Amino acid sequence: MKKEVLKIENIPAILWGGKSNKVYIYVHGKLSSKEEALGFAEKAIRKGYQVLSFDLPEHGERTKENYPCTAWNGVHDLGIIERYVRQGWSDIYLYGSSLGVYFSLLAYKDSPIRKSLFLSPILDMEHLIKNMMKWFNVSEQMLRAKKEIPTPMGETLDWDYYCFVKENPIRKWSVPTAILYGSDDNLTEREVVESFSKQFNCNLTVLEDSEHWFHTERQLTFLDKWLDEHI
Repeated sequence: MKKEVLKIENIPAILWGGKSNKVYIYVHGKLSSKEEALGFAEKAIRKGYQVLSFDLPEHGERTKENYPCTAWNGVHDLGIIERYVRQGWSDIYLYGSSLGVYFSLLAYKDSPIRKSLFLSPILDMEHLIKNMMKWFNVSEQMLRAKKEIPTPMGETLDWDYYCFVKENPIRKWSVPTAILYGSDDNLTEREVVESFSKQFNCNLTVLEDSEHWFHTERQLTFLDKWLDEHI
């Protein structure tokens, strides 16, 4: 499989597959990297696509950069990637996982994307942050006063991030979208994914007894079949 390592401005990226006019932008999730696109790229290439994956801030080759993985930095970087893609491909598609979906919803709401595929998507970040505040007994007043509050799950509640999220709700998404979601996802509640799917007319597939992170043999087998059907 052809694989080209790139730097798009300062963003490390990989272009998978031989020349095509069709490309998937692959946006990975938290604690992942551009290399995770390998399995997806193998499937997409067989169907005539190329795939462009890249490292989000603080991920992959970017862990030592002084450039945090905030929503605004994610949106900025996804904009750079889109501008690059629009110069070289006529047909643009999107694959997003977890946090990568949330960044994509913010960055690509007006973009000419033909189809998107979402795995375990973060769809309502305000709702998720409020849930985390409940889990760890953090009030808005506490967060406003302290600005940042670390949590036992390794995430830091951040006042500026919370304000940005509240000021930028997801109200527009017109891209034809298929979603694969685990019924026991503890980051996106089922009512949230069902409401989003209804509002934006998405094709929703729910794998019962499955969590946010698809990693077991059963989950990965189901994911493979779902991708074969939807790519």
